[in-house]
Amino acid sequence: MKIAIGCDHGGLEHKNAIVEHFKERGFEVSDFGIYEQISVDYPDIAVKVTSAITSGECELGILVCGTGIGMSIAANKVNGIRAAACSEHFSAKYTRLHNNSNVLCLGGRVIGVGTAIELADLFVDTAFEGGRHQRRIDKITEIEKCKEI
Repeated sequence: MKIAIGCDHGGLEHKNAIVEHFKERGFEVSDFGIYEQISVDYPDIAVKVTSAITSGECELGILVCGTGIGMSIAANKVNGIRAAACSEHFSAKYTRLHNNSNVLCLGGRVIGVGTAIELADLFVDTAFEGGRHQRRIDKITEIEKCKEI
């Protein structure tokens, strides 16, 4: 699996830890920065990560900012992206299982590094359940196209 990852200045430590962990697990990781503690605008990083997913270069993405909220708002503006800000295990699992989310957003100022790694693992290890949930994903896709449901 190839995973895109990026962060702003609020998530550098968490992003770096997740990158190392995923590499140890044998995943191919595309790291879209940042690489040093500098202030950046999170939408710029969100666009890089989501572009890697919508182009097919990567299967899933992880974005980390201070709360995970800003990244999720920016990422969800991109057609084909279903990003979820999660800070606990149930949501990280079910956003994949029921919503087929393709981007996990985490808050570097909300959760610890260990929890971030656990949530990232849960996210990438959970497969979409499909079935009745696919109908709902299809409706989200129609909303993206600005069509009436």
